[in-house]
Amino acid sequence: MAVEEHALETATHAAEGAAPHAETGIHVALAAEKLGTFFGIPFTNTLLTTWIVVSLLIIVGLVLGKRVKLIPSRMQTLFEIMFEFVYDYIAETLNSREMARKFFPLLMTVFIFVLFLNLFEFLPGVGSITYNHHPLFRGANTDLTVPLVLAIMSFLVIEITGIMTIGIYKYGSKFIQNPLKSPIGFAIGLIELIGELVRIVSLSFRLFGNILAGAVIISVATYFAPYGAPGFLMLFEVFIGFLQAAVFSLLTLFFIKLAIEEPHEAH
Repeated sequence: MAVEEHALETATHAAEGAAPHAETGIHVALAAEKLGTFFGIPFTNTLLTTWIVVSLLIIVGLVLGKRVKLIPSRMQTLFEIMFEFVYDYIAETLNSREMARKFFPLLMTVFIFVLFLNLFEFLPGVGSITYNHHPLFRGANTDLTVPLVLAIMSFLVIEITGIMTIGIYKYGSKFIQNPLKSPIGFAIGLIELIGELVRIVSLSFRLFGNILAGAVIISVATYFAPYGAPGFLMLFEVFIGFLQAAVFSLLTLFFIKLAIEEPHEAH
């Protein structure tokens, strides 16, 4: 779903003797561009971007981990305050500090990963450096594959957590009930089951749609008003990137909260 500016196809008018010419426009690619193959597996520019971000996060994590001190510096104190605030919020939401200890690393990793993927596309060279006539780098979340994989991962964590916390029977009773005993409960259970499955679509398309829309808007602004307007839009999209990373993590947290709650009949 990359957005790029490129020369349109050359129009020739041999019958009229007119010289060939080219027009410039905005092109929206609806799939990640293939850069090559690796052991027979297609290697795309979004995959390259994802692995670069993963590598950078690992390096930064190792470097910062070695600099942690017993007597914290001001920067370390700031990060500790931020992490403590998030940890306390997760514990309050889940009503358990033990559950917060289990899910804090996952939720923070998802937030940081999605945030850096969103911010990477604003680095110089992303979208402009080409390889085999395709952008070498591209915002990973403008490719539906990345948000979809994150959504599936989130969905599996939610379902497995619910089953392991309250048991498979109680968790299943939220969605499957005896239609003879309670027809209304049976219908509500089916609706909740459908809603549970739809979460994969809502999580992935919310992230994908917002990031893709921002990329399109910036591309259009760059084409029609290259001076000034794109800079303000990029600042706004940086905020949107942060917001979408937070929304994805928070929705995962809230769905976990719903998953570990007892069925209504248990009350």
